[in-house]
Order: sequence, then structure tokens, then C-alpha cells
Amino acid sequence: MTQIAVTGATGAVGGEAARILAGRKIDQRLLVRNPADAPDLPGATVVRSSYGDFETARNALEGTTHLFMVSAAESADRMEQHRTFIDAAAHAGVEHIVYTSFQGASPEAVFTLAHEHFETERHIRASGLRWTFLRDSFYIDFLPMLAGDDGVIRGPAGDGRVAAVTRADVARSAVAVLLDPAKHLDSTYTLTGPRAISMPEVARAVERHSGRPISFLDETIEEAYESRRKWNAPDWQNDAWVSTYTSIAAGEVSEVTGDVKAITGGDPESLDDFLSEAAP
Repeated sequence: MTQIAVTGATGAVGGEAARILAGRKIDQRLLVRNPADAPDLPGATVVRSSYGDFETARNALEGTTHLFMVSAAESADRMEQHRTFIDAAAHAGVEHIVYTSFQGASPEAVFTLAHEHFETERHIRASGLRWTFLRDSFYIDFLPMLAGDDGVIRGPAGDGRVAAVTRADVARSAVAVLLDPAKHLDSTYTLTGPRAISMPEVARAVERHSGRPISFLDETIEEAYESRRKWNAPDWQNDAWVSTYTSIAAGEVSEVTGDVKAITGGDPESLDDFLSEAAP
């Protein structure tokens, strides 16, 4: 009977974790919204599931004991989806959840989506399940995409720094926990890269590796909301976008930890490492 369940297998973090498990010949169950989109991996059973559908999720999780729960896609009802899925896991007999949270998750965090991660952690604790929280910093993979079509990274980050981590390092950490769960029960880890970097440093690194002119414009908060108005996004999304930068300015994501190495035994990748690997 499959004991490990992995969500988000059609995405970057869940997909990488699933590939690592398959490479180690570990049987697993992949929970996906659309089975046709799931990766074809040896030892993997694909099951349809949805975070917001209690019955479907409970049925999909029956017979599993350890669950890698990648946080749901950003949405206005993400917290409700998380609660439903966690409740389904508890009813299905899951014993242990490995959840991708966020660095400094707190109801007082500047980054607005960190509030949801804190509430998700609290709901997991209240469910009676054992848990491991992987509090990821912002993803290194995302940093190059901050530059607009004009090559400018815009946001009120000031001279703040971010200890960004690669999605691959998060996936490696999750797999290490799933393969030795007793060692990590009821533990919280903060997953970061090897150093904290500023937005001007990000711009210079992306320029260096891409050959494309990249710069950083330190907007005011008012300018940041105005420059994002063109996307006609809902208020919660604009708040999340802007608070990505203000959380950096506030120093909330600058702490560098050794947790990736402590869990996996390997050093985390830097932005330069990532950009070198991504180069054609």
C-alpha cells in the first residue's frame, strides 16, 4: 500500500519532489486536479484530488500515512481550501503532513500571504496530525521574472535583502523529511539560500547571466500600487505583490539559515548557481 502522497506534482516543487522519489524507487501517490497532466513516473499512482473538495481529497488520501502538501495556488479562498484539505487528510488517516509554509509566517508579517501560511500551520496543529513545516523564503526561481519587459525590477524594497531559496532545494528538503519522518516530526525549518541579496544585486546577476540590461527601481508604496494597476488585479493580489517588496525592505526575509544543509546534507544553491544552470 502506498504510504507517501505528494500534491502539486504538475508544478515545480511537487513535481521535483515526485521525480526525486521516483528516482529512488519509492512508491508514491500523486494527487492532482487533472490526472492527464500528471507526470508519468515509475512507482507513482495518479489520483484525482482537489484541495477544496473534502470527499474527493479524503478518498484520494485513504491508505497514505505521509503527505507532502504544497501550498495551494494563490487565491482569495486559499485558506478555506487548505482547511478543507487538512480536515480530509485527518479523516483519511494520514499521520504526518510536510507543509510548504513561508519564512517568518505570522499574523503580523508584512508579507500578506504569510498570514495564510501561519493560519494553515495553526490548523494543521489543531487537526491532531504530526507535522513538519518547511518555511521557504521567496523562490530564487522567481527573482529573474520580477524584471518587466523593459528590464526594470520595480518595487519598494529599499536596501533590504532576501535569503531566497531554489524550488529544487525545497523539494530536496521535503523528500529528505518524507524518507526519514521520525527525525523531523513536529519541527519547523526555515529554508533559505546561502546568502541574503538585495534587489540591485539581483538585477546585476540577472543582467550578467542574460546579457540583457536589468536595473532596479526603488518605488514608493504609492508608486508600486499605481504601476500594478494596469493588471486590474483584485486588492488582495495587489497587496501581496507590493508586500513582497515591503517585506524585503522590513528585513523579514533576510535571515540566512543552515536548514537546507541540515536536512539534506548538501549546500543550497545561490542565485548565480541557478542562473548558470538555467542558461541555454
